[in-house]
Amino acid sequence: MKQQTRIDRLVGEHAAKLSERLLAHRAQLFPPDASKQLRRFTSGEVADLLGVKDAYLRKLSLEGRGPQPETGAGGRRLYTPDDIVALRHLLEAGAKTPGTYLPGRRDGDHLQVITVINFKGGSGKTTTAAHLAQKCALDGYRVLAIDLDPQASLSALHGFQPEFDLLDGGTLYDAIRYEDPAPLRDVIRKTYFTNLDLIPGNLDLMEFEHETPRVLAARSGNLFFTRIADKLAEVEAEYDLVIIDCPPQLGFLTMSALSAATAVLVTVHPQMLDVMSMCQFLLMTSNLLGVVADAGGNMEYDWLRYVVTRYEPGDGPQNQMVSFMRSLFGDHVLNHSVLKSTAISDAGITKQTLYEVEKSAFTRTTYDRAIESLNAVNGEIEALIQKAWGR
Repeated sequence: MKQQTRIDRLVGEHAAKLSERLLAHRAQLFPPDASKQLRRFTSGEVADLLGVKDAYLRKLSLEGRGPQPETGAGGRRLYTPDDIVALRHLLEAGAKTPGTYLPGRRDGDHLQVITVINFKGGSGKTTTAAHLAQKCALDGYRVLAIDLDPQASLSALHGFQPEFDLLDGGTLYDAIRYEDPAPLRDVIRKTYFTNLDLIPGNLDLMEFEHETPRVLAARSGNLFFTRIADKLAEVEAEYDLVIIDCPPQLGFLTMSALSAATAVLVTVHPQMLDVMSMCQFLLMTSNLLGVVADAGGNMEYDWLRYVVTRYEPGDGPQNQMVSFMRSLFGDHVLNHSVLKSTAISDAGITKQTLYEVEKSAFTRTTYDRAIESLNAVNGEIEALIQKAWGR
């Protein structure tokens, strides 16, 4: 008689082995007594971020104005992320137009809450959310990123390994649970990116999915779809943007995030199966959020956009799908797309984004092509943010 395997034990063994190996991998990349740090930026990169000439930065340095850069090999001037922020404040003080170097909120501007969603895994959702959050931080916005996905990929990209770093909680669940919720500030972590804070995720988030049906059945009066928005109100004055990486499912967490949102970004991989999956996702979203709206949930958005991800311009069928989407959705599809690139995937192996890695780690054309596509997409989104603020 064939011996059967207890699947729960087998899966548990595999999880333990994988977790141990991942911990060893992290220890090799980042020793236990070290924290992840962001690299220095060259004066050319900083000039591009600030929209000034490299020669002007050199002039400021020679005059002793602003932060003094380190001098690397070959006389290269290198700036820390804090230096970039200091330069922004220095330049903003002398700018003729307010917001030239500090583009964030002003009096009367509402907090921008962008949810990044897709029903199907592999659409580049977390990669898109991470690069958007980091680029906005580099561009001078005060950003809070929230990992709402129990798989916690966004957290891992920023140096957190949930099964080791969040043993005593520390996710958004702690703040939105129905009994004894914690203040939101208790679960916000500083990251190695200046201007970017993170609420990490782990499997605890699934508790919200399990508890909410019981609360609804008990008719206790708790509105699940307002819980994230209510908590964000506690820290609203401290941020310009909140970027939420939603789980790849339309559960109570995602609906609560959509109710808190002021904008929605849907990632789409331009393949027929992915687009068909997105169609089902949109139908379900419309039906469920209609019910939430009837119950008093906020469904008014500044904008909704589809962003094409992992795009290969030389792929004929992909081009057909992109054209198909543009013909259906028009301006709701971003003009720019995130290209499929080995640079992005290779950076992910070391739990980094393209804004973190040294460009010298790749061939120049590979890096430039990938970073240009990311910058174009993120620049388009930043323009939508500014438009929502009336400028």
